[in-house]
Amino acid sequence: MKYLIDPMDLSVEEIDELIDIANDIIKDRTRYQDVCRHKILATLFFEPSTRTRLSFESAMLSLGGSVLGFSSASNTSASKGESVSDTISVVSSYCDIIAMRHPKEGAPLVATRKSTVPLINAGDGGHNHPTQTLTDLLTIYREKGRLDNLTIGFCGDLKFGRTVHSLTKAMSRYKNIKFVFIAPPELKIPEYLKHDLLDAKNLDYKEAETIEEVIEDLDILYMTRVQK
Repeated sequence: MKYLIDPMDLSVEEIDELIDIANDIIKDRTRYQDVCRHKILATLFFEPSTRTRLSFESAMLSLGGSVLGFSSASNTSASKGESVSDTISVVSSYCDIIAMRHPKEGAPLVATRKSTVPLINAGDGGHNHPTQTLTDLLTIYREKGRLDNLTIGFCGDLKFGRTVHSLTKAMSRYKNIKFVFIAPPELKIPEYLKHDLLDAKNLDYKEAETIEEVIEDLDILYMTRVQK
C-alpha cells in the first residue's frame, strides 16, 4: 500500500496483522530499533497538534529513523500562498514517507496525487484519523482480547469528531458489533454516516443523550472532547 487515507483502506486481515506486530513491538522494542534506519519521515502538520505529531516522531525515532517537518501552517510557505500540492511535491523529494494533518477534509487525498512517496493521513478535518483508529483498535484488543462481539459507546462530539467516524467505520467490519452514540442533538452522529454506513450495512445501533441511560449495556466507552 502506498497511501493510508481512510481506515477502510486496510482490510480486516491487514489490521489484525498490524495489531500482531504492535504487540510484538511492545514485548521487545529492541528487535525493531533499526528497521527504519536511514529513512526520513516528514511530519507536515497544517493544523496544530501535540499528541499525534509527537507520536509519529517518537515512533520513527524509536524505529531508528529521522524526522523533519513543521507543526503549523503559519510557519511554512503556505502562509505566503503556496498550495498543498506544491508543498507535497517539494517535500516528497526530501523524505521517504509523509504524515500529513490538515484542517480541510480531503486534503491528504489531494496530496497523494503529487506525492512521490507513501503518505499517511494524520487527520483531515472531520473526516478520518486512521492511525488513531489503529491505536484505538489495539487498545480495545489488549483490554478485551477481541474486536468482535462488543457493544461500544461513543460519547461527546460525534458530529465533528474524526476519531469517532474512523473508529465506527473500522469496527463496522467485525462481527456482532453494537454501536451506541451518546450526544446532545447538536452534536449527533452525521446523517451521511448513518445513511452510508450504519443503515446501508444494517448495523445494530442506537442513539442516546445521556450516559446514564446506556452505561450498563456497554463493553467499551469512547469519550471525545468538543472540537473548537
